[in-house]
Amino acid sequence: MTISSNDDTPWWREAIIYQVYPRSYLDTNGDGVGDLPGITAKLDYIASLGVDIVWLSPFFKSPMKDFGYDIADYCDVDPMFGTLADFDALIARAHELGLKIMIDQVMAHTSDEHAWFRESRANRDNPKADWYVWADPLPDGNPPNNWLSLFGGSAWQWDTRRKQYYMHNFLVSQPQLNFHNPDVQQAHLDALRFWLARGVDGVRMDACNFHFHHRSLQSNPPALVRDTATVSDSNPYGMQAHLYDKTQPENLDFLRRIRTLLNEYGAVSIGEVGADDSLAVMADYTSGGDKLHMAYSFNLLTAQFSGTHIRRQVEEFYARVQGGWASWSVGNHDSVRVATRWAKPDATPAQSAALARLVLALQLSLKGTPCLYQGDELALPEADVPYELLQDPYGITFWPEFKGRDGCRTPMPWTAAGPNAGFTEGKPWLPVAEPHLGLAVQGQDGDPASNLNFARNLIRWRRALPQLTHGDIAFADAPDGLLALRRDLPGHPSVLAVFNLTNAPQTYDWPQSAAAAALDGHGLHAHRAAGVAEGGQINLPAYGAWFGTLDNAR
Repeated sequence: MTISSNDDTPWWREAIIYQVYPRSYLDTNGDGVGDLPGITAKLDYIASLGVDIVWLSPFFKSPMKDFGYDIADYCDVDPMFGTLADFDALIARAHELGLKIMIDQVMAHTSDEHAWFRESRANRDNPKADWYVWADPLPDGNPPNNWLSLFGGSAWQWDTRRKQYYMHNFLVSQPQLNFHNPDVQQAHLDALRFWLARGVDGVRMDACNFHFHHRSLQSNPPALVRDTATVSDSNPYGMQAHLYDKTQPENLDFLRRIRTLLNEYGAVSIGEVGADDSLAVMADYTSGGDKLHMAYSFNLLTAQFSGTHIRRQVEEFYARVQGGWASWSVGNHDSVRVATRWAKPDATPAQSAALARLVLALQLSLKGTPCLYQGDELALPEADVPYELLQDPYGITFWPEFKGRDGCRTPMPWTAAGPNAGFTEGKPWLPVAEPHLGLAVQGQDGDPASNLNFARNLIRWRRALPQLTHGDIAFADAPDGLLALRRDLPGHPSVLAVFNLTNAPQTYDWPQSAAAAALDGHGLHAHRAAGVAEGGQINLPAYGAWFGTLDNAR
């Protein structure tokens, strides 16, 4: 199966996104929490990676019960992170360096401290009474249906003021907005325009299929196939087929309105999709060129690591989509760091580092826009945060089977010496992980063989190969511990690639490689076995990869 590109390639399809979690990047005022001036101070470092877009997790005014994903004011910076002037300075410096800034918009819900919700809950006849999802109780006082919160328990919370339940897909303090009300949609468009007018280049849309609910409030049926891509098996949320509480068809028209606004400013969008069939939703939301520019799911953010799984995600997405585009993410602020998640339980630090390099090379070889998470360029493993220091309410609820998201959110290590790895002079909001000190930026920066410089070199190498940025992709059959693919672009030699996803040496016989010339510069080592007459046998070390170019491939 060959997956083709049929249109001229927009710049964002060739780009690389780098996610910054502001709380944990750099603290400049000593309060233990990262801030906007800290990000600005490190934009030169980000630019040195060779990435194009900087995605900033929420920095808006918030009570921080979900660490910024509970917004109390869409058009202001939380004092914890700085001021609007600090944001403007960040934008200006980023643009000087050729970087684009993407902000994180959490539209499906607000904080319960938002002025909209305070007005809405006051009574049933105020101007914003219908801005949130309210419902009467059943005759026995129970919630109106069986919908569940992703963070545990019912998705309904009783409010004594209105004597009704309000819906929340996440924390009780994150009430669900009613997108069936056109005023709610317009309020979000106005808030987004506020940031676009300040120079923002794009928007990441959090939980973008959660905007609408089914008006009937019908209960969800049991899931025929448990959703393990979005939640752990300790969370009952995966026991339901989420037919009525999210992913409603009305969302398509709202996404078209977002796209029309973004087009005014030449800005781009990426949507986070968590659904029972995420690939289908990604295809719906990116097809036709009139909704999202690109989308990603949790399907490569799980513990499943195999060539078969990765191949299926890419092939199924492009088989379903009509001109749409994927962003392939293997790490972010919601999932265990990839150097730990996809490593063997007994992996040594060297094996975890080798795995991190392999995963980066693989991610940058897929058809789609890669999205990297801060610290993955350093091959940081997951931090072990003890229960008494946990901050994430999700992890506190589901401990110990699920420890939450704090382990991937610990502070960025800038130096091995000095207080808190150079992150802050105060007490950090999460502890600095001791294993991260030896992987700090300062130590890796001057080491040509470091993971950091491997990432820089690999990104530079990828940029020189248009086949890898916008060529077609096709996979070859391979044992599950291997993944073999080719990228084809008219007028260029095809690029062949084989990845060993195991921690043991592997041999792969790919007849096409007999006519291929080995492609160097990627930094991952493999070679064809000596003495093989047809020259098609490839020896791959543990977590190794082989790249080659093949003329006249099409």
